[in-house]
Amino acid sequence: MNFFQLQSPPNATRRWRRLLTKLLLLLVVFSYCLGIPSALAGINDDNYEGNVFVLYGGNASLVPPKTTLEKSMAASDRATLLVLYLDDCSDCKQYASTVSRMQAFYGRATDIIPVNVDTILPELTYKPTEPGYYYKGAVPQVVIFNKAGKVVLNQTGQVPYERVDDTLREVFDLLPRTESPELKRRSFNEFSSEVTE
Repeated sequence: MNFFQLQSPPNATRRWRRLLTKLLLLLVVFSYCLGIPSALAGINDDNYEGNVFVLYGGNASLVPPKTTLEKSMAASDRATLLVLYLDDCSDCKQYASTVSRMQAFYGRATDIIPVNVDTILPELTYKPTEPGYYYKGAVPQVVIFNKAGKVVLNQTGQVPYERVDDTLREVFDLLPRTESPELKRRSFNEFSSEVTE
């Protein structure tokens, strides 16, 4: 007798398939009734889902920072924007897109250094070149240093983009926002058409 001849009859196979289908459907309905959410990430909660800049700022280029606070303060040709945050903080999640917007306009002339405060080791004293020296105990916190390494803004909470923009305009001696033309990004198609012409 050949092994392949020992198959179950077609009706028995159909019954098993129907039973498995019904069990799977019952499992899906039961899971839905338990209230398991379809997505666990939320911008308005204090749950950890991952890095806030990757998930909510749409900008993975900010983490890890390209430089340290100490190296940035030593460079005299660049301003420094220190952003202290937590990954499990709803205010920080909401503020991540604002930090990404800051990078879009000032990223070439400013070192943007996001630091998760969970990574700041507890010490009795910190040096002025360490993020812990400036941390006030609340997040998000924005600290802006001018080109000489002097603090020109140190604020906690969701600091409005306009406030940061005004401070950086003073650092770089730019026209005030009311006197300068509005900056608009070109769409990719407009840019590529100019390149080809």
